[in-house]
Amino acid sequence: MKEITRRQFIATATLTAGFALVVQPVSGKVVTTDTKGLIAGAVKIPVLDREIPGYRAMPAKGTNFPIILVIQEIFGVHEHIQDVCRRFAKLGYIAIAPELFVRQGDVSKLTSIDEIRPIVAKVPDAQVLSDLDSTLNWAVKSSKGNANRVGITGFCWGGRITWLYAAHNPKIKAGVAWYGRLVSESTELQPKHPIDVVSTLKVPILGLYGGQDTGIPVNTVEQVREKLKSSNSKSQIIIYPNAPHAFFADYRPSYRDSDAKDGWQRLQKWFKKYGV
Repeated sequence: MKEITRRQFIATATLTAGFALVVQPVSGKVVTTDTKGLIAGAVKIPVLDREIPGYRAMPAKGTNFPIILVIQEIFGVHEHIQDVCRRFAKLGYIAIAPELFVRQGDVSKLTSIDEIRPIVAKVPDAQVLSDLDSTLNWAVKSSKGNANRVGITGFCWGGRITWLYAAHNPKIKAGVAWYGRLVSESTELQPKHPIDVVSTLKVPILGLYGGQDTGIPVNTVEQVREKLKSSNSKSQIIIYPNAPHAFFADYRPSYRDSDAKDGWQRLQKWFKKYGV
């Protein structure tokens, strides 16, 4: 992993304000969740070699909250991911989204997806899994989190990480993966993909996928679904036949209201079913 100087890190280690530039202008259907009754905002999370920025939302009153790790899209922890954290907080969770690309660069200021992809490609899975371990520890020690009631959810890039982290940390009670890539070539930085871990996965994962997703072929989703069946896994995959990629992203043209709302309801039931 290429090291960056302290000055470079400080320059990049800030949380995104608003939406990432590449996704603007945002859709008129964007959902905005207020902070009434919440503690919500930017935090600094200590990880193995430094602090990384993140966003945390939690009820203003109470303690021992169940924890949800919210894993970013390729666009970073921008306003949409922050709003998802607030939605969880309104349900009684502490939700934390660590900025997992920060060592490699600030994707929020880039205006082209072609500029973002090379940065994200440099993010090692091992780094991500370690940062999530640290984030979870911090949530328990510093944010009144309940270590015995932990869930994870992620979108797009974060959907893939949801599967992988559930395999990495069996203490996770349940996960929900939104249209995360399942099958790909192995590389030094990304040696495994969800299809490589589902046969032995102990954590129940609910996968939510779009039948019209041009980046994640349905046949790859079906491959994983069959592996789950053959291993008698508790995990399930739902395919929304007419939904494209990013159908939950209310700030983008890809948003599909009915499928997004159905998926959100399924997510809540899934976490409750498995004690999160």
